[in-house]
Amino acid sequence: MNNTTKFNQKADSYSLGRPSYAEAFIEMLYSRQGFNEQSVIADIGSGTGILTKQLLQRGSYVYAVEPNADMRCNAEAALKCFTKVKCVNGTAEHTTLENSSVHFITVAQAFHWFNVLSFKDECKRILKPNGKIFLIWNKKDPKSAVSIKQNLIFEKFCSDFVGSSGGIEENDEKIKLFFDDSFERVQFDNPLFYDREKFVQRSLSSSYSLTKEDKNFSEYLNELNCLFDRYAKNGVLSIPNKTVAYFNLK
Repeated sequence: MNNTTKFNQKADSYSLGRPSYAEAFIEMLYSRQGFNEQSVIADIGSGTGILTKQLLQRGSYVYAVEPNADMRCNAEAALKCFTKVKCVNGTAEHTTLENSSVHFITVAQAFHWFNVLSFKDECKRILKPNGKIFLIWNKKDPKSAVSIKQNLIFEKFCSDFVGSSGGIEENDEKIKLFFDDSFERVQFDNPLFYDREKFVQRSLSSSYSLTKEDKNFSEYLNELNCLFDRYAKNGVLSIPNKTVAYFNLK
């Protein structure tokens, strides 16, 4: 399957269930990494605009580059109150942006879908001199009981499941290749708190998740709900999570 179609019909679940990124990380971008209200940012693989919105709230101009029509249309609706944004139908390897047009590139929860070398070339083309690239993930604690049990459900029902974040590991070889093994890694606590609906929608938002059309969907949904019931306290399920980012040093 073309990677750009893996999130077809999942945009609503994505926008309802996916968390934003740690505010301390956003603050780091603007206090220590040069982001400001004059910055032009390409948020590539922008999905429903979760990170895009956080950058727009700081006053930057953002190109939200997203190839999936469902996700892009959802973002357009969610970001319509902002004036400094343009939603772009483009891929990581062919953004359609002008040469040397952006100060920064952000990639949230999407790098694992990209062709590393082609994306690297595209970054060189659209970045201004001394521009920086940030690869960002929300990463659940894999040792937490709820994460372990949730992954077992995914392994049971979802044939495409290879692990969270497309199987990307800490300091993954793809990250090393992209940055020529010269990068910095930072992380910030970003604990997740789900009510039942949000937890289920988060699970359904994954590329590998079953959909209503799949024959085992009801059983899958039931096991997710049972997992919530087992670990939630007073109607809230807490999952340890960190916002993790990698970026070039110069």
